[in-house]
Amino acid sequence: MNIGTFELRQAEGEYIVDNGIIQAKANAGDGTVTLRWSTGEALIGLYAEARYGLEQLRSTYYSKHIVNETSVQPIEDGFGRGVSWSFEHEELGKPAMRQHFRMYEQLPYLLTELEVESESEWETNELTPLAAYLNDGSVVQFAEGTDTSEEIRALFVPFDNDKWVRFASHAIPCSVHSYETTAIYQSTSRNGFVLGSVTHDTWKTGLVVEGTFAEAVGRLRVYGGAADLQTRDTIAHGSLRGKSIVSPTIFVGAFPDYREGLEAYGKANAVLSPALPWDGGVPMGWNSWSAVMGKLDYDVYTHTSDFFSKELQQNGFADDNGSLYVNFDAFWNSLSEEQLNDAVRRVKANGQKPGIYFTPFAFWGSDPMTPVEGTDGAVLYHDILIKDRAGRPLPKLDGAFAIDPSHPAALERIKRMLDRFVEQGFDYVKLDFLTHGAMEGVFHDPKVRTGIQAYNIGMAAICETLAPERIGRPFLINLSIAPLLPHGYAHSRRVSCDAFGTIDDTEYMLNALTYGWWINDNLYRFNDPDHVVLYKSDNQRAISEHEGRSRLNSAVIAGTSLLLGDDYRVEEAARRAKQLVTNKEVMALARRGETFRPVEGRSGSKSEGLFVLSAAEGTYVAAFNFDVENESAKLASFARMGIDSSKGIVVRDLWSGEEWRIETAGDEHRIALAPAESKLLLYRQA
Repeated sequence: MNIGTFELRQAEGEYIVDNGIIQAKANAGDGTVTLRWSTGEALIGLYAEARYGLEQLRSTYYSKHIVNETSVQPIEDGFGRGVSWSFEHEELGKPAMRQHFRMYEQLPYLLTELEVESESEWETNELTPLAAYLNDGSVVQFAEGTDTSEEIRALFVPFDNDKWVRFASHAIPCSVHSYETTAIYQSTSRNGFVLGSVTHDTWKTGLVVEGTFAEAVGRLRVYGGAADLQTRDTIAHGSLRGKSIVSPTIFVGAFPDYREGLEAYGKANAVLSPALPWDGGVPMGWNSWSAVMGKLDYDVYTHTSDFFSKELQQNGFADDNGSLYVNFDAFWNSLSEEQLNDAVRRVKANGQKPGIYFTPFAFWGSDPMTPVEGTDGAVLYHDILIKDRAGRPLPKLDGAFAIDPSHPAALERIKRMLDRFVEQGFDYVKLDFLTHGAMEGVFHDPKVRTGIQAYNIGMAAICETLAPERIGRPFLINLSIAPLLPHGYAHSRRVSCDAFGTIDDTEYMLNALTYGWWINDNLYRFNDPDHVVLYKSDNQRAISEHEGRSRLNSAVIAGTSLLLGDDYRVEEAARRAKQLVTNKEVMALARRGETFRPVEGRSGSKSEGLFVLSAAEGTYVAAFNFDVENESAKLASFARMGIDSSKGIVVRDLWSGEEWRIETAGDEHRIALAPAESKLLLYRQA
């Protein structure tokens, strides 16, 4: 049977669905599914699991496995035209297990989910739509022609960006527990697989990749129900209840280059839930936290606005409309109401846009019996906190109690504060410590069973309150500490935790960019590289000029939200800003809002040192030396950077403006770097 370009057939106890790129084979004998790609990649022996009371159901333990012909249907949606079908598993006295698949024309990935249905209501907090486990051999096969002895890596993606967590690629043998997505790839050929959740309404998704031998991935597991130290949870994932319970929908693809796979995964998420639209260009400006931290006052804020107006705004450091943001961070409430209002007027008079800070899901007090502001004592914070099963507030996270986004009084608190910001004239809000709103617990609304369900309620309320059609103007929403997913509620999100100005800070932020560049313009319009300190953060030593420029370069290539973070009442900070952010060529690159790709992905929990961006005018290359004491030389391979060097190359240094020609005597270009130095180079054919 054929449906469009799909071939569907039954043969010797197997049901086969083939779109010319992926062949899915459901084995009616043992209940497994094997996926094979036309280029030779394969995932072998896949099955499904579900936690059913004290029992772990597994599809392969069932006695009957069928693909019901009535489940095979043509589909057409945001992914294109395709076919959906279901592999059903039945066992007397057990709930039915159904693996649903959607495959599309011309796409190297499919979508799958697990539905478990019982005759009576039941509940579970763990469904596993994909798993495979071999004691001998590998559940993963790479493309034909790749070196089977090549190093295999598995990617760890953090659930959120709290506590200075790092992305990491681990070489097999290893055990990796990633969140929402992972990649399994050969580090030299880059051939590999990307798997991850694309629905984020209910579950936190965990992905386990394990191997005890260098050449074999022995275990793969993708499940809904992750709740642990990395998700900041202190109790188990919430359970769902009903006759039919469905897992998260999982993206499964194989790609010649895992980087293309992660970008495709980001775009697939955007098909189902688009990034929050933004037409205002790349956000540029200043944020107060790194400059003065808790010493924020009226003087530093207004001085910064005046400094930008006089020295930077007309000299290249501004967004596409010639404006920029001047943003309060925490401790803005140390200003009087009169000072706050006057500061906003001052910023607007300077042709700029004021920004503010808020933690909607975090209560910073020590006494939960404190009345909630604006309720005349009728509501206490204890009422609106997430509870454990004994009715106690969850333990503090980062020094704050977690607020329940399902509580009407919590939502009213958020709306009151955001409406106040709008009325005062702010145009930007940095929302911090948002993971609090996604923690597992017992919620005020009994229909809310999981932390992600609660988080969606709270974030949707924020989006609705600040919607341009409601308030009559654009309002930029930035997320600081927050889960990576769900998305679609903000224009930008910090790609890392706090990063300031030292070369170590630059390396830390670029670790996140090395493995999270694809987030930009897919999940969020902008990756936010955080405080771009050019001279000195309030809590750190003064940095060298190379460190300052490296920090700026790291932000330029991030995607980007470019907010500076110095106190310009300090003469050297002002001098460096005037010297660095008035480079029109570099600032034009930043205003493109495009993220650079890593050249390699074998740096473990560190950052790679080379990043590239292909453009009509050539290939931009960013090279970094993270050693603060020693010189370094990057041997940049033209082939690895995707540059055709056959006819010679002209290189331009964006900072110095110097150009030179490279004759193609070899594949590598040596980029010499001083301690903590970085370079932005443009390569074009001679």
